[in-house]
Amino acid sequence: MIQIRTATPEDAQHIALLGRITFTETFSEHFRDPQDLFDYFERTFNVAKIRNSIQNPNNKFWIAFWNELPIGYAKLKVHSPTEFIDSSAVSQLQKIYILKEFLDKKAGKALMDELMTSFENSDQQYIWLSVLNSNERALQFYDKNGFSKVGEHQFSIGKEDFDFFALSKQKI
Repeated sequence: MIQIRTATPEDAQHIALLGRITFTETFSEHFRDPQDLFDYFERTFNVAKIRNSIQNPNNKFWIAFWNELPIGYAKLKVHSPTEFIDSSAVSQLQKIYILKEFLDKKAGKALMDELMTSFENSDQQYIWLSVLNSNERALQFYDKNGFSKVGEHQFSIGKEDFDFFALSKQKI
């Protein structure tokens, strides 16, 4: 059974570890140098950084549990304008990360529902995200949830360059 709740600063350690594990499960094959991946983890999934991010009122985090075990999380950046959308009333779905063994348990959908409820109840008109253009599972998930492509961009981590699609959805 999946339980979703708003994350607190005390969840930062779980979220940091979930971020490292899920990112490794999904993207590690794209890295030639393990040090690049480790350095990215130290910057991105640092416990203190995540704790500060949770405390930032512009961010909202949710954490998913399966029988009390943390299995995933989601992050919404409430005000996050982008070059891909001609509006300042824009939020960004920054992360929905689920442990691989729980992907078929619909935890991603449960987190998406929580995040979208928060977005729908906000004063923002658009929500956008970036997704690796070769991540077919994620692309299908976002398509099912009403997101459509609005642009493309690159992102570099260490020696690796990644091609991303920017996807967006307008509030109904």
